[in-house]
Amino acid sequence: MSKCLKFQNGRGLALLCALLGMLWDTGAGQIRYSVPEEIDKGSFVGNISRDLGLEPRELAQRGVRIVSRGRTQLFSLNPRGGSLVTAGRIDREELCAQSAPCLVSFNILIEDKLQIFEVEVDIKDINDNAPSFPTEKLEIKIGELTVPGSRFPLKTAFDPDIGTNSLQNYKLSPTDYFSLVVNTVSDGAKYPELVLERSLDREKKEVHQLELTASDGGAPIHSGILCIQVIVVDANDNPPVFTQPEYHVSVLENVPVGTWLITVNATDPDEGFNAQVAYILDKMPGKISQVFQLNSATGDISTLKSLDYEEAMFYEIKIEAQDGPGLFSRAKVLVTVLDVNDNAPEVTVTSLTGSVPEEAAAGREIALINVHDRDSGQNGQVSVFVLGNLPFNLEKSIGQYYRLVTSGSLDREQVSQYNLSLRAIDGGSPPLSTETHITVHVTDINDNPPTFTQASYSAYIPENNPRGASIFSVTAQDPDSEDNALITYSLTDDTLQGKPLSSYVSINSNTGVLYALHSFDYEQFRELQLLVTARDNGNPPLSTNVSLSLFVVDQNDHAPEILYPPLPTDGSTGVQLAPHSAEPGYLVTKVVAVDKDSGQNAWLSYRLLKASEPGLFMVGLHTGEVRTARALLDRDALKQSLVVAVQDHGQPPLSATVTLTIAVADSIPDVLADLGSIKTLVDPEHSDLTLYLVVAVAVVSCIFLAFVILLLVLRLRRWHMSRMLQVTGDRLGAMPDSHFLGVDRVQAFLQTYSHEVSLTADSHKSHIIFPQPNYADTLISQESCEKSDPLLVPQDVLETKGDLKLFETDRTLLSYNCKNCRMKNSGTRHDGMSIVPDTWDMLRRKLKDMVCRNRSLHLKAISGQHVILQDNLQVPLLAKEKRRTLSSAGVQRVPFCFFRHSSEYSH
Repeated sequence: MSKCLKFQNGRGLALLCALLGMLWDTGAGQIRYSVPEEIDKGSFVGNISRDLGLEPRELAQRGVRIVSRGRTQLFSLNPRGGSLVTAGRIDREELCAQSAPCLVSFNILIEDKLQIFEVEVDIKDINDNAPSFPTEKLEIKIGELTVPGSRFPLKTAFDPDIGTNSLQNYKLSPTDYFSLVVNTVSDGAKYPELVLERSLDREKKEVHQLELTASDGGAPIHSGILCIQVIVVDANDNPPVFTQPEYHVSVLENVPVGTWLITVNATDPDEGFNAQVAYILDKMPGKISQVFQLNSATGDISTLKSLDYEEAMFYEIKIEAQDGPGLFSRAKVLVTVLDVNDNAPEVTVTSLTGSVPEEAAAGREIALINVHDRDSGQNGQVSVFVLGNLPFNLEKSIGQYYRLVTSGSLDREQVSQYNLSLRAIDGGSPPLSTETHITVHVTDINDNPPTFTQASYSAYIPENNPRGASIFSVTAQDPDSEDNALITYSLTDDTLQGKPLSSYVSINSNTGVLYALHSFDYEQFRELQLLVTARDNGNPPLSTNVSLSLFVVDQNDHAPEILYPPLPTDGSTGVQLAPHSAEPGYLVTKVVAVDKDSGQNAWLSYRLLKASEPGLFMVGLHTGEVRTARALLDRDALKQSLVVAVQDHGQPPLSATVTLTIAVADSIPDVLADLGSIKTLVDPEHSDLTLYLVVAVAVVSCIFLAFVILLLVLRLRRWHMSRMLQVTGDRLGAMPDSHFLGVDRVQAFLQTYSHEVSLTADSHKSHIIFPQPNYADTLISQESCEKSDPLLVPQDVLETKGDLKLFETDRTLLSYNCKNCRMKNSGTRHDGMSIVPDTWDMLRRKLKDMVCRNRSLHLKAISGQHVILQDNLQVPLLAKEKRRTLSSAGVQRVPFCFFRHSSEYSH
């Protein structure tokens, strides 16, 4: 191998460049290159992009790749340079052994167009192997009586190279006793023979050492050496001889292991030990010794392993027959392996698109199929076809390649996926077959518009529907897939009563549900004609229209309307005339009514709801005619009032009433005379009820208003009283302890409290009313002058009492806050003397008048049993007997004022 490398780097460089340039085409779709063996990985082989008619960058874009079957990848593509390079070390002897030429075949596939190209690379031999002998030493025994000229076969050398690089000649080292003769047979093989030139003498020289050199024709020359040792022995004059130089045998490749093939035979005319022949299998390089077995004693040849025609069709077995002393002869056994149909065809999917659009025309390529049968001859002839009646065919490409193409148009909506079965059958007997399955998906195109489930739609919706209510739903289907089947619904633009339809009805673009945007009125319009469009999402989009009739169903939402008699506009009541001589069934008038609804909701019936004279008139159920039911009598009133009800037949029914006034008279003047007395019939029950309701509401409102005013007055009064008492509170703090008043052993502390005391003539008890404790040291309000026990105080004073506490005591003490009191009496003294009796009446009147006018007195002084007022008027404090006197005199209630000295207050 090292010599080979030297050759490659040296003199063989020019040859290498010449070999790299060898490129020629062998026809359409076939490319051939040549390259020497043993070159480095990545070495340039050929410009594949140029030979394919492509730019280097297109190799990757168009999916160009190498397709090889069942062997290691020896070559690869360089996408940058667009060249074919070696993928590793290539050994020609390992690939092709002694075969010439050594061709490596593979295919180049252009994926996008499913084009296949055959490529052959001729592997050129270089002298990288030297001839070698199967053994390094050879021992030959020759009898001393052997006649000169006798020939003795030698071991042959083996060189795996071919051509001039293979074994070319042999050379024997110089000797006086032997020479070398090389025999060439028909297949070019050279066999060396040793020729005895002189008689041998064992006593002179027992052993002769020779060298046999085998050399090739390469540059430089490689050689191998065999050391030969010739031993001179006693007489063994004849070597063994085979019955024939070549044996031929044919054997089927499927014979079992150990099968006998042939028996070789060699004879030796010598006797005894010299005639004992042993058979030896020549240890030639290769696998022969691993495939065949030779019986050294019998010469039987049998198989050691199974034969395979596809691996080797022919074997050459070299056999030697050697006698006891060592003389031998050589023969060949040629074994021909016969092919049997033991290999089923192989189907390989080289390239597969996997999907095809449904609009693809016939002949659209889908896959590239390679079919191969390892058998030969008829057994290797393979036919392949598609099973079933499917729109696909196989077309022959190059070599054993077939293209799977469409034979007709495809429709994804009918068949979206095809499961193809490819069957390959060879020509053997019996034939063998193989099936391969391929799945082809049909891709969708937008070739189908949406279709509605009906040719037209009708929907009914009751009037007065709520806004936003769902009223109907349309559904369309699209047999396409994915986006091509995505449907969008819409309404075609149109107008109704001057407004766009979109203001009345809307549609959900995804679901097709229609919604009412308005509450429909049957009396406005009864029908809507819509055009619904279903559009898919394909490119370009396809659409379909369908008409939708939307009918508005009438509801009983209108009461009957009275047309005649018309309702008066001036408040008067229309009068119908009925003569006194009217017979039963006389047509007095006719009530005419209409209903804006339709159908059953507009069917009207008339009935007499109320009459001032029952049984006198009747109303036609369906005509509304008012007729006399009997003859008019003199006792019948001249004015008759009828209430006629008109009712429809809806659910629920609605009705209207009209009041008719019929005057019984023979002429119009008679009617006019009675018009003044005709009044509109009023329902007394309804009038009384209204009156009662109005009165009740007025009374309740007045009571509530009075209650609110009273509360406000009381609150203002309390607020005023508290303000007055706070002003005078500080003036009570300086009152001396002598300001106590004792009446029948009862004292009142004037500094702290003010009391109201009432005296009675017929009671031994007095009533004292105390203000609230927070009124202490303050002036008592003006109202306190009028407060007293109900038995002692006048009635007008009782009406102004506050919320004061009432206490009872055994003595009477009356105290008032008497303000701005003016009493003038010249008969009153300041020394505390009693008032003369004849002036009591005057005092009583003056006090009464004072109390009634001013309601307050100012106290000037207190002395003993007298009260000295501001105007120097002394009023005695009366005991029980005085009270009785006043009572007998007719004085039942006398108010007195008791307070501090008047000097502390201003007038």
